[in-house]
Amino acid sequence: MENYNDLQQERLKFNPFLSVWLHPKQTARYMINDKSIGFAILILSIGYIGSMMTTLQDSGNSESLSDFSPWVLVLLCVIFAPVTGIIGTAFSALILWLFGKLFKGTGTFSELFKGLSITIIPSIVLIPLYVIWLLTSPETLMDLSNIGGISWIFLILSLLVAPVVGIWSFVITVGVVAEAHQISNWMAFFTILLPFIIFIILIVILTITLAGIFIVMN
Repeated sequence: MENYNDLQQERLKFNPFLSVWLHPKQTARYMINDKSIGFAILILSIGYIGSMMTTLQDSGNSESLSDFSPWVLVLLCVIFAPVTGIIGTAFSALILWLFGKLFKGTGTFSELFKGLSITIIPSIVLIPLYVIWLLTSPETLMDLSNIGGISWIFLILSLLVAPVVGIWSFVITVGVVAEAHQISNWMAFFTILLPFIIFIILIVILTITLAGIFIVMN
């Protein structure tokens, strides 16, 4: 009984937003066993704000964006983050569920969806950076040719932080797939890598085919 109470207390103190940085597998298992799809969507809704704000960088050539005020752009990121997060994560969960079967993975679509939601948590650290940059100097964020003054600090920080966020998100993804499918990290790595390779091959084939058609027609 004492061990059960200790386990319950430990679960109550488990915070995915913090634990994912050092314990991705344990966090994935916690999400799969103890949290709902709704909680996963909440994580996606927050994390994808940071992810979407990175797309604003050097987007000044798009008149449809440059016409909006900074506050409106922030609001649009907040509004579209849940939609983008749900669609993107659902598609990723489907692909990784299917390819995981090649390595005898046992994870379900629902488990992968909930687990993959934590991979966007590192992007949350980008939100303050891009919000401050957008509100103080939107013209330099959306057009790097205008960079100058204090905006150089934001640019350097983004160049340092964004790659780290991307790399750590991938590390978390490997841990999530391994935990959800109950396979090794190497098998999880190839589960992620295979669809990417196939996608690249299809793009190359499509490009060569279209180029060939264009040459023949001319």
